[in-house]
Amino acid sequence: MTELTVVDAVILPMADRPVLDGPLGGPGLDGQATGSADWFRGWLRVGDDGRIAAIGEGTPTADEIGGEVLDVHGAFVAPGFISAHSHIFTSGMRGMTPGDSLYGWVGEQSTFISGADSDDIYWFTLHGCLDFLGNGVTSAYNFTDSRVVGKYDAESDTREIYAIRPEEYLHRQIDAARDAGLRTMNALRLDSEFQPAEEAFAVFARAVAHLKRSVPAELDLGASVFGAVQWSASEQAARDEVAAMDAHGIGNQAHFLETSEALDQQREKFRWYEEAGALRPGFLFGHFVHPDSSMSRVAAEKGAGMVWQPTSNGRLGSGVADIPHYRSLGMPIGVGLDDQSCTDVSDPFQNLRIGAYTQRAVNQDASIVMPREMLRMHTLGSAEALGPQVAAAVGSLEVGKFADFLVVDPASPDTGPVWDVFAHYAFACGLRNLKKVFVGGELVSSEGVSTHPLAARASTELHARVREVASRAASRSVERLAW
Repeated sequence: MTELTVVDAVILPMADRPVLDGPLGGPGLDGQATGSADWFRGWLRVGDDGRIAAIGEGTPTADEIGGEVLDVHGAFVAPGFISAHSHIFTSGMRGMTPGDSLYGWVGEQSTFISGADSDDIYWFTLHGCLDFLGNGVTSAYNFTDSRVVGKYDAESDTREIYAIRPEEYLHRQIDAARDAGLRTMNALRLDSEFQPAEEAFAVFARAVAHLKRSVPAELDLGASVFGAVQWSASEQAARDEVAAMDAHGIGNQAHFLETSEALDQQREKFRWYEEAGALRPGFLFGHFVHPDSSMSRVAAEKGAGMVWQPTSNGRLGSGVADIPHYRSLGMPIGVGLDDQSCTDVSDPFQNLRIGAYTQRAVNQDASIVMPREMLRMHTLGSAEALGPQVAAAVGSLEVGKFADFLVVDPASPDTGPVWDVFAHYAFACGLRNLKKVFVGGELVSSEGVSTHPLAARASTELHARVREVASRAASRSVERLAW
C-alpha cells in the first residue's frame, strides 16, 4: 500500500469523541451557521498500513502530507457504510416475487438456489460483494447460504430437506468475500437438526478454521453463528447454537420476529433462546419487528442487540421496527441492507432515508430520527452492534482505524446550497453523488465503476450462471428473465 493524503474535504468523522484538538465545526458550506460540532473542513492522511495516520482541519503543512495527494475540491468525505445484516449471494435474484411477503419470497429463493453448486455460489457472492463496494458499503455481516438444500413451510413449521452440499459450498462464499476485498463477518449455520450433531459441529469448526486460515486479518471481522431457530422444530437447536458460540467465542445473529406471519410460533421460540442462555452481549436479533414488550425488555436487559433492515421490511411488507423504543432500552442497533433480492438496489443512502422517513411517518414526529443519528446507525452504530473488535477497526474516521471512506460530491450533480451538513449528506445525496470508494486507502470504485480485475468477469459469470441454476432447479424464475 502507498500513502495517500486527502485534502480540501468536508469531513464527517462519525466519531463520538473529538478527532481533533480544540473545537470543531463552523459555518455551513454556504456560510450559514450549522451549530454542528463534529464535521469540519480539512484533510486526512492514510499510512502505508491502510489505516488513518493523521487528520486535521484546514490545509495540511508540507510536513503533514504523505504520498499521493487527492484534492476532493470541497466534497464530503465520510466513513464507508456498514451493512450489519446481509445475504450477499442473492445478487442475481433482484426483482424476484415482487408481490410476496417473507415466506413466499423465501420459498421462491430456496427453489432457485437449490440448483447452485460451489462455483455458482462463489460468483454470486463475488458479484454481490463488488456491488456492495461500488455502492459505498465497505464492511458487511454476511449470512452464508447453508449447505442444506430444502424448503421451509411456515404453516406446518417444518422444513423439507432435499440434499446436503459439500463443505466447499460454505468455504467458497468466504473465499469470494476475501477475493472481493470486502471486510466481512461471516455467519455460518450449524444445521445440527439435519445431520448428526457431532458432524454438524465439526463442519462448523472446519469452516471457522478455513476463515482464519485463508482470509487476511485486515479483512476478517470474525465469525458468527447464523441463528436459525426461527425455522427450527426443536429447542435443542437453540442449545446447539449456544454451544457453538461458547466453543468459538463468537456471537450470533438470529432472524427473528421479522414478519407477522406465524407470529405465535415465532414468539414461542424466543423462550428457547432465553432458556438456552443465548441472550447476552454479542447476540443480535435480525429484524425484531414484532416482539412483545416483555421480549424487548428481556433482550435489552441481557445485553442483546438488534439489526434493522428498513428497505427489506418495507419491500416484503413485514412491518416497522420500533427503533425509538429499542433506543430507549439501550439496545445496540445496527442497520443492514439484507438481501439484494429484497432491497433490489443495495443502496445505503436509500436505506437510511427509508429508515428515517418511515420512523417519522409511523411516529408522526419529524424529529424522531435525525440525519446524523441515522447515518451513525449505518456506520459506527453497526460496527458497535457487531462487537467491540469491529468498532475498534471501522465505522468512523479516526487515527488508527482502517481508512475506509467515501468521497461524495454534492455539486456533481448539483444538489443546491448546503444548509445542514448531515441533512444534506443523508437526505440530498445518493449514489449519483458517490464519486470514489476507498478501502484501506485503496481505490475500489470510481464513478460507479469497480477497479477490481474480476469485475467484468463477475458480471458475465453471474448472468450465465443464474440461467443455468434456474434451469437445474426447474424454477419458473428462468421464464421471467428478460436477458
